[in-house]
Amino acid sequence: MTHQDLPLGRHVDYPREYDAALLFPIPRALGRSHIGVDDDSLPFTGIDRWHAYELSWLDGRGKPRTATATLSVPATSPNLVESKSLKLYLNSFNATRFDSEEAVRSRIAEDLTRAAGAAVDVAFGLPPIDESADGNAVLDCIDSLDVDIEDYGPPNAGHIAANRDQIVSETLTSALLKSNCPVTGQPDWARVVIAYRGPKLDRAGLLRYLVSFRDHAEFHEQCVERIYNDLAERARPQQLSVEARYTRRGGLDINPWRATPGTPRPVAGRDERQ
Repeated sequence: MTHQDLPLGRHVDYPREYDAALLFPIPRALGRSHIGVDDDSLPFTGIDRWHAYELSWLDGRGKPRTATATLSVPATSPNLVESKSLKLYLNSFNATRFDSEEAVRSRIAEDLTRAAGAAVDVAFGLPPIDESADGNAVLDCIDSLDVDIEDYGPPNAGHIAANRDQIVSETLTSALLKSNCPVTGQPDWARVVIAYRGPKLDRAGLLRYLVSFRDHAEFHEQCVERIYNDLAERARPQQLSVEARYTRRGGLDINPWRATPGTPRPVAGRDERQ
C-alpha cells in the first residue's frame, strides 16, 4: 500500500483563480419548513457570524498577503451559504492579484451579498477570545449535571420542561452540542448559550434535549433555529436568545444567533475551542 491508496493521500483540486461561482447558496426556507417556521414572518431576529482564519491573496506586485475576517450574514437573508463552498471560494483568492485590501474586502462582501440575497457585512480581523456569548452574563454550565442519557437523536423536544410557577432570568450554557454536517457527514461541535426570561427550565431535560442532536444531520444555522423554536414553543419564555459557537473546520467557524425580536445582539467573541 502506498500513500496514494490512503484517504489522506488523495489529491484535492483547489481553485487556482478567483471564482465567485464556487459559492453555493441554500434556501433557508428548506430547513425552516421542517420546524414549522414561515420564512416570510420569522419569529426571531438574528445573524450568522463567520470567522475566517485562512484568507490570502496577492498584492499588485504579486506578493502574498494574509488576513483574518469576520463575516455577518443576517438571518433574514433568503439563503445561507454552504460552508465547504465558502472555504473553496475564499481559497480562490490565493493566486489572484488585488490592488488593495479594501478591494478584497469589498469583493467578498459583494459576492456573499449576492449569494445570500441580503447585505453581508465583511470586516478584517476577529473578535477576541472570551468566556461567554454575552460579555456581561453570568453563565451557568449544565454539563456537570448527574443525569442518565440514552437519547442521541433525532432532536427530541419532549425533553424540554419548564416550571410556570417560577419566573426567572438566567443564562445557561453547554459545550455538549454536537450534530453532523448533512453534506459531508463530519461532526459539528459547539458550545450553546441560552439566555431567557420566563418559566424556569428543567436543566436535566434541557441537557437531554441538547444531547439528542448528537446523531442528527442538519446545518449549523438550522440547528440553532430548531433549538430556538423548540424552546419558544415548549417553555413559552418572554424573551429568548440562543447562540451556538461552533468549532473551526477548514479555516472557518460559524456562530449562529437567534433571539426574540428586539433583543440586543450579544457581544461578539470567540471560544478557546475556536
